[in-house]
Amino acid sequence: MDVFYNPTGIGDVLIIPLRDAKDRYNVSFETVGPVTKILEKNQILGYNIQRASQYLELTQTGKIQLTTELLDSIKHVFETNNIQDSLDFDLSPKFVVGYVLEKDQHENADKLSVCKVDVGEEVLQIVCGAPNVDKGQKVVVAKVGATMPSGLRIKPTELRGVPSNGMICSQKELGMPNAPKEKGIYVLDDSYSVGQAFPV
Repeated sequence: MDVFYNPTGIGDVLIIPLRDAKDRYNVSFETVGPVTKILEKNQILGYNIQRASQYLELTQTGKIQLTTELLDSIKHVFETNNIQDSLDFDLSPKFVVGYVLEKDQHENADKLSVCKVDVGEEVLQIVCGAPNVDKGQKVVVAKVGATMPSGLRIKPTELRGVPSNGMICSQKELGMPNAPKEKGIYVLDDSYSVGQAFPV
């Protein structure tokens, strides 16, 4: 899970996004002390912690992976301000090495493949449009909940009627320097282990 801190561009605010709004006109805000809850019909979309540097030790800027230590500090801020919200977030890595177990042609789209990808603790069905995806490859998978370098948030979706849970990534999508211009996923060598975190 990622949080965001951009003191130069936004100010001294830690942004904790949890889900996207379905209707931005129904979004409301509740502020208690330094914590602002962002809600949609009583469902929490995320939190902003104002004056974050006063309460948290933030050594990075931009996209920050939420660690147990940082989460504990955030929980302390909530407890100090008598905010009872459960902060049991999934801290497992969202970019991992996957292994393509199966690749089948999408029933409703010539240029899409339906892949079964082992990501260590589970097997995900991912619809992929890359021309070079194939069975037997090790690949980088952005799991549901991942935030891409472009800002895109990975959500469960359906592509032409087929469920897809994650994305098999190209070097360009991962924001890697000198990424090739031609379309295609990033195929890893055998030095990588299935399920290991991939740094983004």
